[in-house]
Amino acid sequence: MPPLKLRSRVVFPRGATSVCRRLAGGREFELAYLRSGPRSASPTLVIPGGPGLSSFTPYAGLRAQAARRGMDLLMVEHRGVGRSRRDSTGTDLLVSDVTGVEAADDLAAVLDAEGVERVTVLGASYGTYLAQLLAVRHPERVQALVLDSPILDPVGDLAATRECRRRLLWDGDDAATRAVAAQIRALAETRPADELAQVIPAVYEVAGVQALQALVDAWLDGRMGWLWETLVWGGREEIDEGIASVVEPDLVCGIAYGELGYGLPPDGGPLDPQLVSAEAATRAPDFRGTPVDLRRAVSGYDFPTVVVSGERDLRTPRPVAQQIVALAPDTVLAPVADLGHSALDTHPLLALAIAHAAGSGHARLIPARLKELAQLPRKGALNTVGTMLKAVGAGLRL
Repeated sequence: MPPLKLRSRVVFPRGATSVCRRLAGGREFELAYLRSGPRSASPTLVIPGGPGLSSFTPYAGLRAQAARRGMDLLMVEHRGVGRSRRDSTGTDLLVSDVTGVEAADDLAAVLDAEGVERVTVLGASYGTYLAQLLAVRHPERVQALVLDSPILDPVGDLAATRECRRRLLWDGDDAATRAVAAQIRALAETRPADELAQVIPAVYEVAGVQALQALVDAWLDGRMGWLWETLVWGGREEIDEGIASVVEPDLVCGIAYGELGYGLPPDGGPLDPQLVSAEAATRAPDFRGTPVDLRRAVSGYDFPTVVVSGERDLRTPRPVAQQIVALAPDTVLAPVADLGHSALDTHPLLALAIAHAAGSGHARLIPARLKELAQLPRKGALNTVGTMLKAVGAGLRL
């Protein structure tokens, strides 16, 4: 399939507004944001993953679901993305304009513009990094913090991710994945290492071990090649390709590669997540590290924190979540069975329910209610992909 290119048209949804932000060299740009649902004194600030993912178009359904449940939501269009992409002259922002610190300060500027003193912050994946930068730089603005599939330290997180992937899906140390791990090792004899690192963990995360087993069986037999190619194409890490107002990775590459280590080198082992972005890394900024030592910062959080961790998350795996819980003083772990990465995208009603409970002062009660809350309907877009892959796997088994 041909790559999807960034388009010039920018979607500015109804109800969105903006606040003027200054840039280096006397320049300015309009930072766009949306507030939806009934107004309250303390809304929920939702920060999606990425970086480069729009807060507008992909989350229209989330805002509608939240509004029906009486939730006041704030979502900010990340600088360098969508409606926040261009300066006052209509020129794209520079990569150097787009940093994690500036993006976190953008969030505080929106709270000022809305006259909001404190918010419940719900960050997912990359959004947990931005949420924590906000919490470090503006702790007085945080009422409660929900870290869904969290980032803590790029180098340490990568080591944990490699260990988790290989233990489950290569070594087969877990009884549930032992059989499929042996077949994955056989599949590695015919499939490129970068494609294997991309496809196998993704299927496991969104569809589970049974669907993965059925699909690996088919691929070993030379069947379902079209699905393999589709998954390879859909998961490529790029810098200068995207979809306008949906995902725009080019201007945020200084955060992705420079701060979060997306381009850290592969280690030569199997199922290495760095293989997926290895080619893009040759055109990306060098890794400098995070501007804040989050491992040290979390010990100073003085607000309730909930860490949401999917059982099948192979991008920000459970050991990372457990480290945050061990370091932060008023923190609970919300371990979700039968879930992969980012509840916001796979089980948004659960993510919203957890944020509502945390913001209402009931963070400590969440683990006891988690099984009940997890029964809410799964309406996330990635859950739809998982359902389709499960259906394909079930058909193959039959």
